[in-house]
Amino acid sequence: MNGTPDASVQTILDAARDLIRLEAAALTNLVDQVDQSTAQVVGMILAGTGKVITTGTGTSGIMAERLSHLLAVTGTPAFYLPCLDALHGGMGSIAPSDLVIAFSKGGKSAELTQLVTRLEERGIRVVAVTESPASEFAAAASHVVTITTDPAEADLGGLVATGSTLVAGAWGDALVAVLMSARQYSWEEVISTHPGGIVGQQDTLPARMRLDPHTGPAVAEEAP
Repeated sequence: MNGTPDASVQTILDAARDLIRLEAAALTNLVDQVDQSTAQVVGMILAGTGKVITTGTGTSGIMAERLSHLLAVTGTPAFYLPCLDALHGGMGSIAPSDLVIAFSKGGKSAELTQLVTRLEERGIRVVAVTESPASEFAAAASHVVTITTDPAEADLGGLVATGSTLVAGAWGDALVAVLMSARQYSWEEVISTHPGGIVGQQDTLPARMRLDPHTGPAVAEEAP
């Protein structure tokens, strides 16, 4: 193969599949980590009167931006504010009625810790989503959600955020699904704010999402 003189096709496939297996295991192991702290975030958002603002740096920031988009599409007004932009005046766009969700795997970003500290000083609640609940970042926030990447090898070398971004994304996806269900936000409403692309071209819509205490947190009921 061009560009791979020392690797056979099977070696390449084995390496690729091994990483996917590690990432799949990390997602499976996330299930039991979703606890009361996540339920409390849902309650805070549903009881709130403002928007949800997500933030982070690096790959954590990318996942934060993804979450804000999915929340907005499914009935929870939200936007992403880059950490550095917030520290250069952007935090003025955040009101005390808003809720900030900040992502940091290691909790060692000095800029993000500074932002969380300033926001809390201004009376704005911050949820810290992190693998390091003992970090200064987590200590600065009023609420902490701890999610870890297990196995740690799902992150390449323990440094490149391959698996941990998937774990953070899946946690956010679960939050989105539960909020959409709790709000009884309809697919017609989704289409009304998402007219572009394949989403806006649907002729047949799925059944409405709802919360059911007996059969699961997010299931579909028959459409009227």
